[in-house]
Order: sequence, then structure tokens, then C-alpha cells
Amino acid sequence: MFSRRSLILTVPAAAVAAGIRVPAWAADKTVTIGLSLSLTGADAQSAQKVRDGALMAIEEANAKGGVGGYKINPMVLDDGTATAGQYDPAQAATNARKMVADVAVVAAIGPQMSGSGKAMAPILSQGNLATVTPMSTNPDITDPKFAQQYRPKGKPIYFRTVTTDAYQGPNMANFYADTLKAKSVYVIDDSGAFGVGIANSFQAQAEKRGLKIAGRDQINPKETDYSTILTKIKSLNADALYYGGVAQAGVKLAKQAYDIIPKVIKAGGDGMVSADVLQGAGFPACEGWYATQASPHVAGSTDPKVVAFTKKYYDKYKMYPDDYSITAYDASLAIIAAAKKVNSEGKPVNRHTIRDMLEKIEVPTLQGLVSFDSNGDIKDHTVSVFQIEKNDKFPLNDPAHQYVYRGVAPQS
Repeated sequence: MFSRRSLILTVPAAAVAAGIRVPAWAADKTVTIGLSLSLTGADAQSAQKVRDGALMAIEEANAKGGVGGYKINPMVLDDGTATAGQYDPAQAATNARKMVADVAVVAAIGPQMSGSGKAMAPILSQGNLATVTPMSTNPDITDPKFAQQYRPKGKPIYFRTVTTDAYQGPNMANFYADTLKAKSVYVIDDSGAFGVGIANSFQAQAEKRGLKIAGRDQINPKETDYSTILTKIKSLNADALYYGGVAQAGVKLAKQAYDIIPKVIKAGGDGMVSADVLQGAGFPACEGWYATQASPHVAGSTDPKVVAFTKKYYDKYKMYPDDYSITAYDASLAIIAAAKKVNSEGKPVNRHTIRDMLEKIEVPTLQGLVSFDSNGDIKDHTVSVFQIEKNDKFPLNDPAHQYVYRGVAPQS
């Protein structure tokens, strides 16, 4: 149990850089929420939107007096490196150790990527520090079968405001079969934890649904030429391509697929929903691609709360939020709600009490009521489907307007 005096912390430079208002607070009434995101490399623009959504909720809470008088300080950490060109599991592990070592850190938000999550989870477990990820979807991290590996201390510490690839991959396979009427599909992954996992779950369900798997390949994100695989797909006359992976390889794949297999149906998971894809691949190469997100589609809703959120977000950051800006905002709301509940019960606000409260909290959020199962996974398994369709009325790298919502993917 931490004393209030042990929670003294100087305001991090990240909070000032993010434009967060810093009122006068008692020195012993401060707690920290860590954020570990891929702010360097191929997914940096997505990371920015996630960061900004999370920080906005923290700023709003502080403007209302914080949590029981505790000011919340964000500690923003980058798990992307120039060497990796995207997320770097080694850096993610370093970030996790930094957060665990700081007794002021009572909870965390992130990471974006499952490869980072797999590196962080055992360290967070040892420190009994809960994180709420608004984006990472590999199911192994929260699967009880892998508890010894990812939560060696036993208690769930990895919570999500998105569903997992146990639903995202299979539900998109159902969409291929039911909506797109594909008969054969070629599956590619980018060798990362997310990419391999979602490609595996997609392929397994596609086979169950009677789709012919024309082939399966793995690509190296650092390579530049995927034409050999794409030419093979062309020669096999596959109806569709499914890509499991993130933007570093996805951008190059989209560009080259447009030249070699322009008429083949192309889709991926949420690693293909980002400004990085739109900007890196560009039009017309990325147009027509389908992609899923592991949450309900809320951005752009006419719900008054979402409208107000969108306006405030745009006014502050000069860009439109996407659905993962919202799941990040909701991740902060979950931690803040847990802290408030702990405080209302007369308990100290620390990482142990917040972790325990996250297991049982129910939080009204922009995406609906968020609650977690016994493993930390969100109970809502909605998977949303989008398709890239050029809209000249908005910036061409704006996911909020260049990805058109096509509906909810059918659940198995």
C-alpha cells in the first residue's frame, strides 16, 4: 500500500507538451498514468490519435478536480524505434520496467501493438500494474492457457477496450463468405505477433466456411519488393487477398498489389486502418481495400456525446478522431472511474486497488458500457468493417473520412 507522500511527482514534460492545463495541486495529491505507444515509425500517426484521445480524458478529469483531489499526470513513452521502423518489443519492455519502477504510476494505457503487449505483460504482472489497451488485439496475452507466460503473478493486468483477434479475424472471414462471396483467398502475414495471430484466426474460419486457401506466405516488413508473392497470387486466380499485419509492410503491399492484382479483393485487420496507410500507399493504390476495427463504429456518430467529443477533439488537435481515439479516451475513462470508485470506498488510490477495481467496474463510455471479463477482455465483441473510398472533400490522409463504414462483420 502506497502512502500519499510516496506519490509525489514532478509534472512530466510530456504533459506540458501536450498542452494539458496544470493547476496548483498539493504535492502529495498526485498520481501518474503511463502511456506506451508507437510514436516513432510506420504507425506514428495512429499513435498520435490514440495518445490524444487518452490525454483528453485525463485533462477533463483534472479540470474537474482530478480523482478525489488527486491530480493525474500522464507519462508518455514511445515504444517505436528508428531501427525497427515501427514498434519495438525491446523498447516496450523498457517502458514497462520504467512504469513499474515508479511507485507514482497507478495504471497504464497501451500499447497499440500486440508484439509490444507480449513484451510488456509479464513485466506489468510482476509489478501488479494494470494497463488498458485501446488497440492491441492478440488473444494470447489474455488467454488463460498462456497465463504462466503473460501474467506469471496470476492476476489479470492486461485489460482491453477493444475485442481480440479471436473475433476480428474470424468475423472478417464470415464477411468474405457472406457479403463479398469470395471462393478463394490467399493469406499473408507480416511476421509480427498481431499479424500472425489475426492471419491464423482468419484462415481457420475461412476454411470452416468453405473458402479455398490458395496459399499462405509471410513477408518481411523491412523488405521492399513483394512482387514475387503477388505474382503468384495472380497466377493462382485467387478471388481475394487477406493481409495480417501493420502499416510498415502494408503500405508497400498495397502499392504493389494495385499494379499486379488490381481486381482482387483485398483486406486486412485494424493494422490497415490509419493515416499512415492512406498517406504511405496513396490513392489510387489503397482505394477499395477493406479493413476491420475491433470495436463498434462510433466516430462520426450523431450521438450528442460523440458530437461534442468530436468537436472538442478537432478544436484541440486540428484533426478528426477515429474509433481508436475513442477507445483510448474510454481506456482513460475506465481507469479514472476505477480510481474514483476506490477513493469513494475510502481506499488508497494506488496500482493495487485500481487493478482490483478494473476487474469489476462497469463504465458508461462513448462506445457504450465497458466492462471486462475475468481475463481482462472487453465483453463486447463487435467487429466493424470499413472500405477505403476516396473523398476529395477532406484531406486524403484523414481516416475519419476516407474509410467508409460497411457494417458489422457477422459473428460466428
